[in-house]
Amino acid sequence: MKKYLIGIISLLLIVGSFTAAAMAHDHSNGKAKGLDKRFKLGVDVLLSEQKELIEGKRVGLITNPTGVDKDLNSSVDVLHNDPDVNLTALYGPEHGVRGSAQAGEYVDFYIDETTGLPVYSLYGQTRKPTPEMLENVDVLLFDIQDVGTRFYTYIYTMAYAMEAAAENDIPFVVLDRPNPLGGEKVQGPVLDSDYSSFVGKYPIPLRHGMTVGELAKLFNNEFDIGADLTVVEMAGWKRNMYYEDTPLEFVMPSPNMPTPKTAMVYPGAALIEGTNVSEGRGTTRPFELIGAPYINSTELAAALNELNLPGVDFRAASFTPIYSKHSGDLSNGVQIHVTHKQSFNPVVTGLHIVKTIHDLYPEDFAFRAENSAGVSFFDLLIGNGWVREAIEEGKSVEYMQEKWQNDLNEFNNLREGYLLY
Repeated sequence: MKKYLIGIISLLLIVGSFTAAAMAHDHSNGKAKGLDKRFKLGVDVLLSEQKELIEGKRVGLITNPTGVDKDLNSSVDVLHNDPDVNLTALYGPEHGVRGSAQAGEYVDFYIDETTGLPVYSLYGQTRKPTPEMLENVDVLLFDIQDVGTRFYTYIYTMAYAMEAAAENDIPFVVLDRPNPLGGEKVQGPVLDSDYSSFVGKYPIPLRHGMTVGELAKLFNNEFDIGADLTVVEMAGWKRNMYYEDTPLEFVMPSPNMPTPKTAMVYPGAALIEGTNVSEGRGTTRPFELIGAPYINSTELAAALNELNLPGVDFRAASFTPIYSKHSGDLSNGVQIHVTHKQSFNPVVTGLHIVKTIHDLYPEDFAFRAENSAGVSFFDLLIGNGWVREAIEEGKSVEYMQEKWQNDLNEFNNLREGYLLY
């Protein structure tokens, strides 16, 4: 009898668990469906509510594989197939319109096989559209997913295109998209203008907390671009949303940006690119895996975990990149596991990783070589020369944070005037 009662009770508990799970699933789906109905990307809003911006005009489109509507239809194809739209030219940033080129790879002019349209490269002989490239265009659209980090180059492709649009009296329209890192947190040093480059053109912090549309407005007004700019805003996006909080599928913005998790660690982990340590290119976890042949993975993981950095754990890991740094060589290091993205500071974490490797392996670690002006690629990424010096002099990351805080506060005040959501 006792066994029978225990069996009945166990069965009831199991049924209850499945029912609760089903209810939670239904509630989750209902919430997602409700959000899905309200949520619209800039391209969706353009075609459903603001088509007058492009009707009767020859349209040029700057895009890449992330240029999709919320149902994953390519913006190129949607615009090309719309009888009310005359799409006449395409423009591709780094990695190209269809995303086939690796980082830094030269992209040439070609004809798009699907549409027959000319594709002008903005990562080839020029990074700024020439008057000849714009001859058959009355309005220029920008529809590319950013990842919320200063040194990701698409936002400067946008800026150069805005300059060209202003110089050729062509209206410029940004079709807005979410910042995958949310729109609230702003972190890291503001770029020193002496270190301006294509991985950091304007004085903004490493994690800027803005959408591409908001950045376009800031660039246009604060840095005297003067374009005839329109931002087509999203519907349903809120500043506290990370990418996973939207109903959108994630399309890789570039070959080494496969997931929102990659974007989350990128503002700090990509600083490793300025050193002789692998940032995980050539693996399935770029920027999450960090290592080099000379590193002891257990030692590094223990040293980083002892720092008790918020929202992150480090796991000893080994990997062999199939290309890029240390290609074909076993590299030892860590995998970065973000455990709480709201408290995780990717910039501070990245600097702790660089400093810890520098301090543990002083005979082997090296920053990328300086150019003739005494500037290392690490300096271009971090946006100044003093952080590298501080690491070499044994200064703490807390010292660095204190030193950049005033500039960060000033940017935060400036940024407030350009927020759309």
